[in-house]
Amino acid sequence: MSNTNFQDISSGSKILIIIEFLLFSAVVLGTYQANQNLALIDQANIPFTVVAIYATIFALTTQLAMLSMGLYNPKLRENFRTIFKRLTLAYTIAYLVFMVSSIITDLYSIEAEVAAMAALAGLIVTSGLRSITLRINFLGMGKRRVLVVGSGERASIIEKRMRRDVDRQSFDLLGFVTMTGDDTEVMTRETKIDLKGESLVSYAMRHKADEIVVACDERRGNLPTEELFSCKIRGINVIEILDFIERETGQVAVNLIYPSWVIYSDGFSSTNYLRNSLDYILNAALAMFVMIFAAPIMAIAAIAIKLDDGWKSPIFYLQVRLGLDGKPFKIIKFRSMREDAEKDGAKWATKDDDRTTRIGGFLRKYRVDELPQLWNVLKGDMGFVGPRPERPEFIHELAQSIPYYKQRLNVKPGLTGWAQLKYPYGSTVEDARQKLHYDLYYIKHRSILLDLHILIRTAEVVLFGKGR
Repeated sequence: MSNTNFQDISSGSKILIIIEFLLFSAVVLGTYQANQNLALIDQANIPFTVVAIYATIFALTTQLAMLSMGLYNPKLRENFRTIFKRLTLAYTIAYLVFMVSSIITDLYSIEAEVAAMAALAGLIVTSGLRSITLRINFLGMGKRRVLVVGSGERASIIEKRMRRDVDRQSFDLLGFVTMTGDDTEVMTRETKIDLKGESLVSYAMRHKADEIVVACDERRGNLPTEELFSCKIRGINVIEILDFIERETGQVAVNLIYPSWVIYSDGFSSTNYLRNSLDYILNAALAMFVMIFAAPIMAIAAIAIKLDDGWKSPIFYLQVRLGLDGKPFKIIKFRSMREDAEKDGAKWATKDDDRTTRIGGFLRKYRVDELPQLWNVLKGDMGFVGPRPERPEFIHELAQSIPYYKQRLNVKPGLTGWAQLKYPYGSTVEDARQKLHYDLYYIKHRSILLDLHILIRTAEVVLFGKGR
């Protein structure tokens, strides 16, 4: 199993995480000490080591909540008002966990008022820090200087998929070196470089390149192997275009894949014995916990469907999907569309589908319609994380036009997945193709840590209604 690289955590974000961890801890320690000196609130003396433990719990809980709100994602495009709302919610969660921890250790409990003062002080300081980072592009710290070898079809994928500044948070692009055999008409906006007899090594060193991306169209007898080797010896990282796209965007560029890359690259392994042994136990236990917690929500949803569509109307909707190794199973969902939604045959669901009922739109937006699938998790048909299961007729259709599409069936489908976080709701063949880029990335990097990361980020989708 390969190591998981969380694409949303850039070098600047890591620095910010460290700074804010120290800041959050200092806020608790400072608030406690200030209250003891000023005697604003009656608070018993607590040993410093215990206060330090409280400070650590507060800092970690706050940062975990902020991560779930997307506040460490350098590609988060929100104004300060929205960021402040997310910070407020994160601090509220941290405060509640903080108080529970304090109550459990009743011998050295921190008064609720002191904890509230610490949370408020932290919110004010963090808001100021985040306001500054928005203005000075702090998350762009430590950018790599990247030189691309190639300016044709393969290299153009960078122009197509990473054209915005927000897509280039972790690197500065020096330009594209034109190579023999490149279709130079494909790219129109990027800087093309003619070395004019200068060696690649000399140019890269002169412009202080940190990394070279190999993206030329014609490799046979055309790849400057010796010069690339010389660059590597001099400390310049050399990376293939497929790996560069994967690292920077969190997806696999299906249209650039060649068989040897799939065979020889790290990842794509599903034989981790520990993971496979614990997979069902962990998923079933989590499903039971969530089902108990969500029972009131599910009951309200069921009543709302009846009130909206009549007492004789069905609450649930069953549909055949393909699971692990193409095994069919019946997925269960709260019905969000009219009963006759597919009277003319199977159709793609669209974002503003006119077949959706009034209550169905709300259920779909906040993913409430997916809650009955917890039963599918308990049965072992699905897990919490994985590619979304698709209908047999759609899979057959998509596999005809999209290479590697059936590889999605090599892992168990899930309630949520990498593609659902990284790509907006889609209902076309092209949308399916783009989502496959992310599904293949998940399959390649599949691990318990990545699953946990996806589950935490899914909280943001649900809390802020970004599901569909």
